[in-house]
Amino acid sequence: MFPSSISIPIPGGLHDPLPQFVEVGQKFDLSALSDIDAAVAAQFQRYAHADLTGKNVAIGIGSRGIKQQPQVVKALIGELKAAGAKPFIIPAMGSHGGGSAEGQTAVLASYGYTEENMGVPINSSLEVIELGRIERDVPVYCDKLAMDADHIIMCNRVKPHTDFRANHESGLIKMVAIGMAKHAGATALHFHGMGNFNTLLPAATKIFLEKTPTLFGVAMVENAEENLKHLEFVAPDDFFHRDAALLQMAKTSIPRLYFDTVDVLIIDEIGKDISGAGMDPNVTGRPPSSLPGFDSGAAINRIVVRDLTEKTEGNSTGIGAADVTTQRLVQKVDWTKIYVNIVTAGVLEGARLPIVANTDRDAIGIALRGCFGVTSESSRIVRIKNTLEMTTVWASEPLIPDIEKNQDQTVLSEPFNLEFDANGGLTGQVI
Repeated sequence: MFPSSISIPIPGGLHDPLPQFVEVGQKFDLSALSDIDAAVAAQFQRYAHADLTGKNVAIGIGSRGIKQQPQVVKALIGELKAAGAKPFIIPAMGSHGGGSAEGQTAVLASYGYTEENMGVPINSSLEVIELGRIERDVPVYCDKLAMDADHIIMCNRVKPHTDFRANHESGLIKMVAIGMAKHAGATALHFHGMGNFNTLLPAATKIFLEKTPTLFGVAMVENAEENLKHLEFVAPDDFFHRDAALLQMAKTSIPRLYFDTVDVLIIDEIGKDISGAGMDPNVTGRPPSSLPGFDSGAAINRIVVRDLTEKTEGNSTGIGAADVTTQRLVQKVDWTKIYVNIVTAGVLEGARLPIVANTDRDAIGIALRGCFGVTSESSRIVRIKNTLEMTTVWASEPLIPDIEKNQDQTVLSEPFNLEFDANGGLTGQVI
């Protein structure tokens, strides 16, 4: 059992005076769809010729917390029902949810995908059907519930992946090759490492689309505030072209930190609902896989992670990319969930524990001790809520000259001190 307190008797202590902070606004392209229901209806008209009367339609939903996807799915269900179809939802999430059918149903429920909310059954099973084999004798699978349906629709956000770079990263191709293939498919592909996903994912998707009754895919691109800027129903013949094109659109939309160098980055929360890697390597520059291509633009020396999101349900995937964390976080970890996820992916580094501090105050002090030649008073510290919500951040005063030179940043407040409660917990919230 992990100790609930660890003494670090450093001579002189850990708590040197910190600089004051300011609230900083960061500008991103926030263009967004004004009417999601209308956008869904317009896209669905492209398939108005299809006879869906009495047809069972499986809708695959993944494990990510995509802010406006529930609204998209509910509108899609409405269109399908109006066309006479009988839709139902299935989890399409590889090994997540502890690698069990019940766990994956619970993941969907945590995002609002319940029979009560959606008006359709939520059917979950890990049973798969093998569709064929690709290079290296890798099997390609499909969820049996989906394969037994008359049509399949998969929904996913298109965005840069957190572990590898390729023409197809997070999006429809990965949803097909891994999500719709359940735990069996995720294990088969991850066995060969993410460095080979650039060829394995397209090859698996090609077989999947040839062998399954896929009707279309719902592709979504978010802006920096997680609102949808683009929604598209993609026909099977267009999966590869559109998935690659939408990835390029998504790369211009992801949030980032507009700082050249940061001594300590304080992240209030990480979780699977924030990023597949807990905290997005496209922001931190630290992919758990250590594969190249993750130059975030900000050189970050040390990272402190304070807590887990509620929706991640104890899955602390990605904590291995931090340098320091807290007892608060460690006591919330569901070790079975994170180990199933990490071992399936084979990226073991993602589950490693950094130094565990008793309090937030200690964690910041330890991180600063890891910044050679940097005094506390002159330290360049940034605090963010998570790696998705960064239109507002906190930055220490030594960063103000850089902020004033950047047209995409604005100082929003007078300087203030970081405050801690009686237990050493950091107070206040980055909003």
